[in-house]
Amino acid sequence: MGKLTAVAVKAALTSPGTYQDGEGLFLKVDKRGGASWLLRIQRDGKRQDIGLGSAKLLTLAEARNKAFGLRKAVKLDNRDVLTEKKDEAAAKISFREAACQYHSENKAGWKSDVYSRQWLASLENYAFPKLGKMATGTITAADVITVITPIWQEIPETARQVRNRICAVLDYAHAKGWRSREAPSGNGSLKAGRGLPRQVKSRENRKAMPYVAVPSFLTALRRRPSFGRLALELLILTGVRSQEVRFSTWSEFNLDERLWTISGDNMKRGKSHAVPLSDAALALLSRAAAFRLPDSDVVFPGAAGKPMSDMTLLKVLRDMKEPYHVHGFRSAFTDWAANEGFADAVVEAALAHKTPDAVQAAYRRTTYLGTPDQPGARVKLMDAWGRYCLGGLTDTGIVRADGTFI
Repeated sequence: MGKLTAVAVKAALTSPGTYQDGEGLFLKVDKRGGASWLLRIQRDGKRQDIGLGSAKLLTLAEARNKAFGLRKAVKLDNRDVLTEKKDEAAAKISFREAACQYHSENKAGWKSDVYSRQWLASLENYAFPKLGKMATGTITAADVITVITPIWQEIPETARQVRNRICAVLDYAHAKGWRSREAPSGNGSLKAGRGLPRQVKSRENRKAMPYVAVPSFLTALRRRPSFGRLALELLILTGVRSQEVRFSTWSEFNLDERLWTISGDNMKRGKSHAVPLSDAALALLSRAAAFRLPDSDVVFPGAAGKPMSDMTLLKVLRDMKEPYHVHGFRSAFTDWAANEGFADAVVEAALAHKTPDAVQAAYRRTTYLGTPDQPGARVKLMDAWGRYCLGGLTDTGIVRADGTFI
């Protein structure tokens, strides 16, 4: 016969403390008003406390009945009921849920909002399709290898990042009790040369389309409009990086002043960057506005109005049977500008590159943007590049480097 009564339990719920019923069953009431039934058992000489549920939902009789079943399972059947409960809980936590919770808890301490978005986006693109619905406790090294193998050689840096992020989520799941063991190690079964093949070590520059081929490529690109193709065209016309165009929002554009001010959160160096908009770029944005989603400020949305993935632009090139890399268009722009005689400092500023010389960086404060009445060198550069991309010819002749015509 237990020590507690239904009346005593009701009274205990208003007074913090621990109330013993007998045979290991007790009621614990905390200062915040929480109340739980727990069962204390001995297994293999070790004491274990097992939660039975809320005392506000389970009656005394129900708690005693539940405790009786667990004592029988431990003493007669020699079952590890605590591990069973943990495994049962782990089975309910999917990899996607664990990853999103890990991301939510840690993103505030990461170096930038861009990194935070990229961290989760990389798992959405590569891991979630295969691991997203799997319970964290069931994921093995073989499952991780299945995710990584298709991109291991093609985009090795991204593949290593995805591998490390998957392992971080699995270690987090282990710490939370959702997984019985730590993640497979990057020094063990997930190391190159073991479960994964060795990556090709030689590094080549990202293959760039020759600038003489850019105008005809853009003509072909416009034949089948899509957000991915529009984004790639804006990237080419403005010389920006992939993430800068993928994360662009309409609020960044001032079409009246012909200026795109990219947020520092979306820039590689974390500093905002102003891009003069040529006639060609403005015309593209006008086309993009016709497809604008009513509930999204993203200029080139992917699924559910969110920014498109980092593979979308590369897929456009692959679908068009082009062997070049997206980042290579910045090289094409640089080569064209050098051939046309534009100053290196102006081109470097257009590309948002850091000035390598510390003294020059300290004294060179100009943005080469000029004023509305007197456009600067970068405005002329982007206007000339835009006209070149549209064919390089105008009604009056060939475009000079300074933006005038021959």
